[in-house]
Amino acid sequence: MNILVVDDESVIREGLARILEGDSFTVDAAKNGHAAIELLQQKQFELIITDLKMPGMSGFEVLNAVKILQPDTPVIMITGFATVETAVEAMKNGTVDYIVKPFTPEQILEKVHLALEQKKTTVEDIVVKQEVDCHHGFDEFVGESREMQKIYRRIIQVAATDSTVLITGESGTGKEVAARAIHKHSSRRDQPFVAVDCTALAENLLESELFGHVKGSFTGAVQTKMGLLMVADGGTLFLDEISNISLSTQAKLLRVLQERQVTPIGGTQPVSFNIHLVAATNRSLKTMVAEGKFREDLFFRLNIIPLELPPLRERKGDIPLLIRHFMNKFVEEVGKDVRGISPEAMHFLENYSYPGNVRELVNTIERAVVLCEGDVVQKENLELGEAAESCSTGFDGFVPTSAEALKEMKRHIRDRSVENVEKAFVIQALKRNNWNISRAAEETGMLRPNFQTMLKRLGISVKDYFGR
Repeated sequence: MNILVVDDESVIREGLARILEGDSFTVDAAKNGHAAIELLQQKQFELIITDLKMPGMSGFEVLNAVKILQPDTPVIMITGFATVETAVEAMKNGTVDYIVKPFTPEQILEKVHLALEQKKTTVEDIVVKQEVDCHHGFDEFVGESREMQKIYRRIIQVAATDSTVLITGESGTGKEVAARAIHKHSSRRDQPFVAVDCTALAENLLESELFGHVKGSFTGAVQTKMGLLMVADGGTLFLDEISNISLSTQAKLLRVLQERQVTPIGGTQPVSFNIHLVAATNRSLKTMVAEGKFREDLFFRLNIIPLELPPLRERKGDIPLLIRHFMNKFVEEVGKDVRGISPEAMHFLENYSYPGNVRELVNTIERAVVLCEGDVVQKENLELGEAAESCSTGFDGFVPTSAEALKEMKRHIRDRSVENVEKAFVIQALKRNNWNISRAAEETGMLRPNFQTMLKRLGISVKDYFGR
């Protein structure tokens, strides 16, 4: 079982590692809160042991990050101050136990074993299951895949805090949808949600929009304007594509976020504000930091709680649900009597790689409904072109650069090929038998329950293929 030890004193880290490894635990150690968060993003732990007093980030801040990143994981707090107040505060903040320095090996092992016995199902798991069962999705998201259920749980968890969130993901994966869901499920839901597209404004205009300005502070400032940081006061500020702001604006933004005060351009008096900050980017900020294009201190300030949205090609099981959802939506909007989608069109959509992700799927379905001349959408109505044919192979033009990446890609292509054969097998069997599952199973020599299990595993619904 993996245990993470967080302490700025090397003697404590090394001592705990020896004690725990002697009891057959695997131990990772972090010398500060930032290093702990890096490890929490990379690896699952069964238990966290963290010091309370550490420079830079306290044990309570580490605890808040754990509650979002790994909410099932219990936390034991180490303190050098054996006061009732400290113990009460630690327990109120969510630790399962605390231990006072100095401690014996027997004391720490007793608390570790007790904490591990107390792990339980989280409230978030229950809420997500209820909503997914009712709506085949969560909030404005559509999808029941395990990848998306992890996202739904993370949204609920982070919405209950004021911790800064960094949403990453390719274009079209729904970063603003996630930001709005965080706001909607938070205690700030009745306050403003302010979205800023950092790519849409020039640098001087972006600073004016964010911080505000006073009349006459620069050419064109004909009146005093409140900045969006103040407009969002009490609510949520969403900075979309934050990777596009300049280094000079990054420095000013970092100072404003640290002090929680903003001075309008041309002003002299700082004004305090209270926001929940959510940022988003489709680029790797860690890579940009290494290239000197993004400030490391601002990256640490933003990357408290990461939320990585998966591309559509990594949650293929959700595609039939998405198609049905948006077919219903556009049929109603356009006013056409379209009752479904042909098996060929569905098979094509399920095997397309979607470089534009959900946004591209939405546009494709809307176009297909508009162009459909009968009551069933055909493959030619999709108009995805020759590029779609090459994308459906699973290669997508990507060439691996390491032996490990090659191995993973070969496994992915092999699994994808087998899945495609299985899908063709069951779809053709259903077509030959007028979409009757019992007859299709009998014809292929399979038991009906086994045939149905294969349909479910492949995400195939007769209703999706044969119409509503």
